[in-house]
Amino acid sequence: MTDLKKPNLPTDSASSETIPEDLALEIRKLAHDLSNALEIIVQTSYLLSTVELKEPATDWLRMLDSGVQKALDINLALREYIKTHTPA
Repeated sequence: MTDLKKPNLPTDSASSETIPEDLALEIRKLAHDLSNALEIIVQTSYLLSTVELKEPATDWLRMLDSGVQKALDINLALREYIKTHTPA
């Protein structure tokens, strides 16, 4: 798998402001739902990796895994951003 960089969210002065709680709650809900959808894809990808695949299916599985990892990294960055920009 390729070396993936963590996605960068804005770091300017405007981004250091607190996200309103109602908006943060909605974004958290969406991030949670995204996590659930990604978990299905991750588990399906794992199950596919346990069977013998022929070319080009093995290449497609690697592409899927790469895309899923990027989506997981973005989701994690989003959750961290929300956490650091909302009141504790």
